Amino acid sequence: MRKEGRRPGPPSPYSLLPWLLMGLGAFSNLFQGETPTPWIAGAGLLAFNSLYVSVVFRGFTKEKRESPVTYVLLGALAAVTFALAIGYGGSWLLFFPLLSLAAGTVLRHRLLAVGLLGLAVAACAVAVWRDDSASPPWTLGYGTFISGAVTSAILRLAETVTELRATRQELARAAVERERLRFSRDLHDLLGHTLSVIVVKSEAARRLAPRDVDAALSQVADIESVGRQALTEIREAVTGYREGSLATELDRARSALTAAGVEPVVRRSGPPLAPQTEALLGWVVREAVTNVVRHSTATRCVFEVGGTGEKVRLTVTDDGRGGREGPAPTPGIGGTGLKGLTERLAAAGGSLVAGPGPDGGFVVTAELPVDADGARDGDTGATPAPGAGDDPDCRPRGLPRDS
Repeated sequence: MRKEGRRPGPPSPYSLLPWLLMGLGAFSNLFQGETPTPWIAGAGLLAFNSLYVSVVFRGFTKEKRESPVTYVLLGALAAVTFALAIGYGGSWLLFFPLLSLAAGTVLRHRLLAVGLLGLAVAACAVAVWRDDSASPPWTLGYGTFISGAVTSAILRLAETVTELRATRQELARAAVERERLRFSRDLHDLLGHTLSVIVVKSEAARRLAPRDVDAALSQVADIESVGRQALTEIREAVTGYREGSLATELDRARSALTAAGVEPVVRRSGPPLAPQTEALLGWVVREAVTNVVRHSTATRCVFEVGGTGEKVRLTVTDDGRGGREGPAPTPGIGGTGLKGLTERLAAAGGSLVAGPGPDGGFVVTAELPVDADGARDGDTGATPAPGAGDDPDCRPRGLPRDS
């Protein structure tokens, strides 16, 4: 595999220093004594070079570029440029493109356009007035404008590339964090539910062992089956391909509730459901059953699935101690599991209502479109709600104990 080459870094202010060689003609005139008042010209040349370097280096740093000091230095550079060009003409006119280069590192947007146009017109006017340039005056104006425009365009492009790289790194970090959260939620929810079922079936096997070995062995076989299924689900959670199923979760609910001494009642009707809808409702069943098994003293749990051609509704009602004296069910309440499910169903165009029932017990009602798109935010029903199976607001409920 070919190794990726090193990415070029952003432009450096040192890349604009070689352009000072454009002033060699003026320096040559000064050195050969062809410039009147050489001491003034020499001081002006030194001042121009010093101001040019200062402005260029400050222009490459955003904080310094926007500082008033930088604009003062740029104004001083412009004054020196005009003085030298008007006073000496000839090779000294080439300081206008250098002034434009410096302006291109500092000015932005409308101010840049106005400044470069003004410099180009001024350079043409000075060249016409001096009438001692070796080239037509318009070429000086054109070169002045292009110098600043190209410099500014390159710097803006470099800034955009830097911002895009930073954005890509942030998106990569967010993707990693999202995947970690997905796996954490899957693992927590799967283990919370499965371990609850294993605990209940183990207690049932222990109770049955002294008087009915065959029934106890049946419970042990169920424990083995649940354990193997948990291993499969964990592998699927790791790869991100786990899909829930309402029918499968209802079957598991019957088994888990029966082992816990709770009578399961399932009533299902209505049209066929899309896979995303099945997956989301399957997680609602899993969450509700986990809460009943872990926190409830219920003796009966009813699952009702039905709806119209556009909506499907799942209602899970138990007769435990979830709401003897509580208010009517309220949307969006509950622990982290129900809260996560509420957000997930809302993203798919549905809703979740959970709370104490009017006649006692606890009621969980989920409603979804028949063709709910649970994957439009990149978070399908394959990903369980965070902290599923651990709902403190579903209490007071106690894990069933031996009598």
